[in-house]
Amino acid sequence: MKLGFYPGCSLEGSSREYAESIRAIAPFIGLELEEVENWNCCGSSSAHAMDHTLSLALPARVLAQAEKQGLHDVVVPCAACYNRLASTQHELNEDRKTKEAVVSAIKMPYAGTTVVQNILDVLEQSLTPQVTANFPATFPYKIVCYYGCLLVRPPKILKSVRYEDPQQMDNLMRQIGATPLNWGMKTECCGAGLTMTRTDIVANLCGTILEDAAERGAEAIIVACPMCHSNLDMRRKDTERITGKKFTIPVLYITQAIGLALGLSPKQLGLQRHFVNVALQGKMKFQKNVPVGATAAGA
Repeated sequence: MKLGFYPGCSLEGSSREYAESIRAIAPFIGLELEEVENWNCCGSSSAHAMDHTLSLALPARVLAQAEKQGLHDVVVPCAACYNRLASTQHELNEDRKTKEAVVSAIKMPYAGTTVVQNILDVLEQSLTPQVTANFPATFPYKIVCYYGCLLVRPPKILKSVRYEDPQQMDNLMRQIGATPLNWGMKTECCGAGLTMTRTDIVANLCGTILEDAAERGAEAIIVACPMCHSNLDMRRKDTERITGKKFTIPVLYITQAIGLALGLSPKQLGLQRHFVNVALQGKMKFQKNVPVGATAAGA
């Protein structure tokens, strides 16, 4: 399946291991990714906190560029980018005058025909039982799936059916041998962009998430959002300092967990970039462990 690929800023910076793991697993699950050319930042929370037209123009330009490139479907792995592109497309399709103003601002034709997909939608289509049956290994751990805010809200725009208790990631993890645990923090906020300005708020919110996961016996937290990963992984020391509690539970992107079930190396999946040590490994279906040596890193 050929898809357009919009990495956004995070996947080329603080979350480049997410991009590495997506590109690493793509050929094994039948995905051919074509990056959107000359892409720009989607604006994330910064633009729409400053100027409404700008907050629409930035994602609209990305979508217009995808149309120019002939990309009918575009996967957007970053939850914030996905939310901004999907929300912008919805607003421009609903409001002709706003659409005209934005098209004038970006100075590019824009039809609004691109299908914007998040990473879970794409994995759900690709990771069929027939595909996973050929995986050489499994990911046999008790995990909790953390969706965060932006993959499921606003539900009407993102067409989220179970936005308080989503199941997509849980079902995908079951297919690679994991045991998803029921927990109450699936869609709670991690603090998102407050990570720089109000680290104390982020630390307290993440502390609640980590404590709940640990109490339920989870061996890993699985995410599909760069901001969620950064707050739960990179801000771990801040969380421990402010809460006064120690948390060792690692945080993996779902694409990294899939990669381990494919028998890929930690380096191929970027696991060495995590701040919290990832001591998990895939387990070969013939009861041999996939050799791994992932260690915590500060970069």
